[in-house]
Amino acid sequence: MIALPTPEPEIPSYQLEDADVETSSEGYARRFSGEVGRYFLEMQAAVALEMLAPFPGARVLDVGGGHAQLAGPLVERGFDVTVAGSSEVCRERLDRNLPPGSFQFRACDLLDLPFEDRSFDVVIAFRLIAHVPRWRELIAGMCRVARKAVVLDYSDVRSFNFLYGVLFPWKKALEGNTRTFFCFRSGEVAAELAKHGFVRPLVRRQFFVPMVVHRKLRSAGFSRTVEGMSSTLGLTRAFGSPVVLRAERKEGR
Repeated sequence: MIALPTPEPEIPSYQLEDADVETSSEGYARRFSGEVGRYFLEMQAAVALEMLAPFPGARVLDVGGGHAQLAGPLVERGFDVTVAGSSEVCRERLDRNLPPGSFQFRACDLLDLPFEDRSFDVVIAFRLIAHVPRWRELIAGMCRVARKAVVLDYSDVRSFNFLYGVLFPWKKALEGNTRTFFCFRSGEVAAELAKHGFVRPLVRRQFFVPMVVHRKLRSAGFSRTVEGMSSTLGLTRAFGSPVVLRAERKEGR
């Protein structure tokens, strides 16, 4: 069974998108505890910082970033960070983990961002799009408020996610608190960004071995070794997931 995005459901316009409430929780943060969790976060931060390297000191909007996985590294590198969350509760981990006054937070509808057009240099969203049924609206809003670039991550079907339908019950049995998620076809997210004038997609695939395997083995040494070998052999570049993608605004758009 190939895992593909499902048709977007009819959702009342008054219903706010709140997928980030779960990812902003302490329960979710525990998925990244221990040495393997720290390895995941180090890899994610390294890729995100690589994507933002052309924009030093940029004003960055982190949509759904209440998980605090990237706001800290971005602040440390001198970026001007605003986090958008669907509820005030989504700022709790940020307040605990970042110095007071080092970031701004705005509770809002993530599918109707309350910011002027092109009011941020770069707009990012990690751990979000795969859980948002109306993901096209999310991308449209991110592109509207981004002046230079959009960076996001997503699950790609060209990976072990190809077996999503078969393996998800096993994954849930092992992890307990995992959620269902959408998988995207190769090029699908880039094509949506291009509709809004964001082109020249740069892609970085993060892990070849499914993250659930790394979590269960609980060995950062194993994870670093096997992922290093997978990268050397080109397996990660061909079949890794999640994918981090950066697209830049086309001149004249």
